[in-house]
Order: sequence, then C-alpha cells, then structure tokens
Amino acid sequence: MSSLIVLLPAEPVGASSEFPYLLTGDPRAPQSHGSAPAALLPRPQGAAAEVIAVVPAQALSWHRVALPKGVAAGAPRLRGVLEGLLEEQLLDDPEALHFALGPPAAGEPQWVAVCERAWLRGALLVLETAGRAVNRIVPEFAPEGTGALYAVGEPQQPWVVAAGADGVLMLPMTAASLAMLPAWTQDAPRLAEPAVAAQAEQLLQHKVELLQAPQRWLQATQTRWELAQFEFANSARTRTLKKLATTGGDLLRAPRWRPARWGLALLVLANLVGLNAWAWKERSALDARRDAVRRTLVETFPSVTVVVDAPLQMQRELDALRQRTGTSSGRDLESMLAALSVAAPPGRTVSVLEFSGDRLRVRGMGLTPDTARTAAINLRSYGYSATLEGDVLVIAQEAAP
Repeated sequence: MSSLIVLLPAEPVGASSEFPYLLTGDPRAPQSHGSAPAALLPRPQGAAAEVIAVVPAQALSWHRVALPKGVAAGAPRLRGVLEGLLEEQLLDDPEALHFALGPPAAGEPQWVAVCERAWLRGALLVLETAGRAVNRIVPEFAPEGTGALYAVGEPQQPWVVAAGADGVLMLPMTAASLAMLPAWTQDAPRLAEPAVAAQAEQLLQHKVELLQAPQRWLQATQTRWELAQFEFANSARTRTLKKLATTGGDLLRAPRWRPARWGLALLVLANLVGLNAWAWKERSALDARRDAVRRTLVETFPSVTVVVDAPLQMQRELDALRQRTGTSSGRDLESMLAALSVAAPPGRTVSVLEFSGDRLRVRGMGLTPDTARTAAINLRSYGYSATLEGDVLVIAQEAAP
C-alpha cells in the first residue's frame, strides 16, 4: 500500500492552493515529497492506499477538560458538552469551531483539539474534488509522548513548538519567547528543520538534531489522535466505503490482480467439482440402499410383482401374514391394551375405546397432565407414544428409526 500525506495550508484553501505532501509506501522510508495544487498531487497506489491530512500546528488550539460521568467518545451529546465546557476558553463562537476529543486517559482530564470548522471543511472539499478524498485527519503535533522542542518554519518566520504529554505550545522563535516555554531537561530532544537549525542552536544554546518536515509529517501519522470526528467522521466513513468499492473494482479489472482472480476462479471450480462428486457418491449410496430394500421385498414376498413404495408394501405384506397366521403385532388392539394395563396408574377405569387400525383412543381414565406424562413414559418403553387430548389418551406405535 502507499499513503499520500498532505499538510493542509494554514490559510483559507482554494483550488489553486499549494499543498505540501509526502508520498510513501513504507512508513519508515519516504518515497517523494514536494508541493502542488490538489489536482496535481500524486495518487497513492494499492488496495489499502489512503490519503492522510495533517492539520498544521498554527491552525489548532488545545484545551483540557474533565468530562462528566456517562459522557465519552461517541456519545450523542458529546459536542454539546464540549461547547459548554470550553465556552469560556474560546475566542470564537463554538458553532463555528470543530472539536476533536483525544484518546481516552483513565482517571485524567482529556485533551480537546479545536480548529475553525469552515476552514477544515473547505480544505477537505478541495482535496475531495480533486480526487484525493481524505481517509484520516491527524494533528501536526499532539499532546502525547515525551516532551520535545521543535524549530520549524522559514528563516524569515521561524517558530518553536513545545510538544509533549503536558500540551502543545507554538511560539515565534525569539528570545522573549524562551521565558514562556516549559522547563526542559538537559537530555530532552531538540529537533530543527535545516532552514532554521542555526537560529535554533543560537537561541536555545544547545545542539539540535536535524529533522526534515516530511519526516515530521510521517511521524505525525503514527499518532493515536483522529481529528475526523462528528460531521467529519461521517465523511471519513463515506470515503472509506468509496475506497473499498474502488478497491473491489481494482481487484476485478486490474491486470496485476489477474493471477489472484485465476486462483480464486480455480478454487471455486475445485469446490464445485468436489461438491458434485460428493453429491454423486451420496446419490449412488442411496440408490444402492433402495435397490437392496426392493430385492428384499421381492425375494421375501414373491407375490409382489410391482414395487412402488417398498417399505409400505412390505409392512402391508407383514400385516397380512400376521392375520393369516394369527400372530399379533405391536399395532394390534390386544398389544396396545396389554401395554396400557401395565403403564397406566392402578385403579383406573375406561369408559370408551376407539381403535382405528393403528391408533387407540381411550376415554374416561380421568388422567391429569402429570399422570398422563408418567403413563406416556411407561408406554414409551413398550414402543408406544401417548398424548393427552382433553380427557382422551391417544396411543400409537412409535415409528421405527
């Protein structure tokens, strides 16, 4: 996959605005960087390609709030709560601002990033119109990690940024600003862009480590912060769905995915062949069992010349044979009454018996649901099922498994 990392301009964005960018395929190895209008920005390639927008430090203000219990990220009333908590700290109307809640910190106040809503919406719209829809929005500096000092900007307008878990502070790089910076340990990192490295060393009276701006943007994408929240979260989700649809089309048409498509087609074909072979085998086994039952019927009862339903015809022939020989079966009235006399509660009398050839209906025993359940359990041991329908106990021979 490749990623296009775009630094949003701090001023209002238009179609001709220049966007500093970094195109990378490996998070550890930048590929190319430069500056171009949105329409001329390179396109990230690959199934998991993404566009990441970096909000510059001067466009963000940082505030710390303690959320009320029951209010967390994703809560429907979160924005209203943030507006109420930050109203006294903001210079602009809260309705004109965008809020982004930071990663949760157990038992501690949480950081909130604030920027101008119209400016952010306009910058994202310019990129989307140019076909570079943004998937993630991250801050250039975030209040997280160990503290570090950064010297950034141009020689004519240098800035110093103090960023760490205690917050983000951006000031003009002047001697007067040093008094406003937090106290730093001797071994705290001090990094500077090449254009302002000499000025930073002279002002800070300390050796600085060079860090190119594109490298810093790349580091910014590793943050846990996600500024695409509230209305921008919905837009990011829509763009992700569009990207997935584009990826699907790429998989279906792109020449580089042809081997994968052939492999998938062969896998599906192999499964279809295997399923058909298994079905043919099961069908053959079933036909063999049916033939065996037919042969058994014809060999046992030679008088049967036409076989339509072998199990039913065999049962009929057996019933007829029992009648001719006087042998009883489990479906006879005598067998059912004998089983009932053993299974029924003692002392019960019968007022009406109805026998329909394979089902016996007994009325007048005065069974309750509990005694009927006990009788049914006892009858099951003799191969009969029993159900209570009103005051009638219905007994039938259980079907053979």
